[in-house]
Amino acid sequence: MTVGNVRKRIWGWYFFDWASQPFATLLITFIFGPYIKEILKDGAQAQAVWGFGVGAAGIAIAILAPILGAMADTTGNRGRWIWGFSVMYVLGSYGLWYAHPDHFNLALVMTSFAVGMIGMEFATIFTNSMLPDLGPREEVGKISGNGWAFGYVGGLLALIIMLAFFADSPVTGKTFIGLDPVFGLDAATREGTRAVGPLTAIWYVVFMIPFFLFVRDPKAKKAPKGAIRAALNDLGRTLKGLPQHPSLSAYLASSMLYRDALNGMYVFGGIYAAGVLGWSVQQTGIFGLVSIIFGALFAWLGGKMDMRFGPRPVIVGSILALVAVSFLTVMISRDAVLFMPVAEGSKLPDLAFMFVGAVIGAAGGILQSASRTMLVRQANPARMTEAFGLYALAGKATSFIAPLSIGIATHITGSQQIGVSPLIVLFLAGLFLIRFVAKDGDPQAWSNAS
Repeated sequence: MTVGNVRKRIWGWYFFDWASQPFATLLITFIFGPYIKEILKDGAQAQAVWGFGVGAAGIAIAILAPILGAMADTTGNRGRWIWGFSVMYVLGSYGLWYAHPDHFNLALVMTSFAVGMIGMEFATIFTNSMLPDLGPREEVGKISGNGWAFGYVGGLLALIIMLAFFADSPVTGKTFIGLDPVFGLDAATREGTRAVGPLTAIWYVVFMIPFFLFVRDPKAKKAPKGAIRAALNDLGRTLKGLPQHPSLSAYLASSMLYRDALNGMYVFGGIYAAGVLGWSVQQTGIFGLVSIIFGALFAWLGGKMDMRFGPRPVIVGSILALVAVSFLTVMISRDAVLFMPVAEGSKLPDLAFMFVGAVIGAAGGILQSASRTMLVRQANPARMTEAFGLYALAGKATSFIAPLSIGIATHITGSQQIGVSPLIVLFLAGLFLIRFVAKDGDPQAWSNAS
């Protein structure tokens, strides 16, 4: 493969992060989540509903991810899987247009959201598994970091477009820059804000074109007879063999916990700000801009740190930063910061939460990039898609527990602040388990096994 074709392939792979990032940026965190709070009125109720919905999608992902990953490794046709799950992403995202404020169908809305989320997560599994094919081992960290940074820039641009031209204020009906929503969208029925679903879907369709043009699966081959049974047998052997690979096992357990906590921050950050601080969708969008800018910058810097120091110390530093802001988040309310009362109308709580957003963006961008690099070091090179399926299973095995526990804690206590406290426990548990992860994995064991 020529240098030019390699470069095109890497850039095509980057465009998946660019195309898919708005689902997390616009739908999960900064626009649609806070909109749900505006519709349901009660912040604690919205946080509980959001937790149950995301948790249900997480259960489906946890069950199917390693099975589908093993099947893809056996058949080699990862591109076809990405096409299929891309359809789910687009249909689920577009369906959020129907979240009409006057006849709001919660079941329909959350089902659409879950379909889109499942599509996004599974497409990510298969694209992540292509990472080792994009360059030599010493370059993988930089490629991963650049991909995350590029994705954050895409999410940032999508958020700016949404705030400037679509997201309508429930009070004025205007966008953040004082315009009526474009294309004649009706602010009275929140069509500008509801357009976040179609915008996310169309964005994905347009920007996945470079991926499908330039990224070819080098392992594509006709599925042999009995491929599904062979894939499941291989998966069973991998699971049974995990005790012989303690570093990989410890890493899967550690990442299961800390990535779940990070996802919890992303999922509930917007609803938390809307409920606890009374922020509007537009204010939460500005919070998103701050978080994404720091995320893009530090994902890029994190890739360089990953190349120099390796992923393990980068992961540890990121978790420590996130533990600190988790404690800070619980201690921020409209009336107090760090348990110290603030005057009515004070901007200190807003500024403190903006700081939290900046740290979450910075540490989260680094952590996600370094985490997939670490898996490449830990996994069997011959079963990489299966490994990323297990990685998704590890990430989703508790991904339904975290939002559900937040939903339950919020429902029982009626407090959004107390409701998010399980995230602190998850970060600390993940930090403890990373101690047992070898920085370079155990390549000799995989070599002996193959």
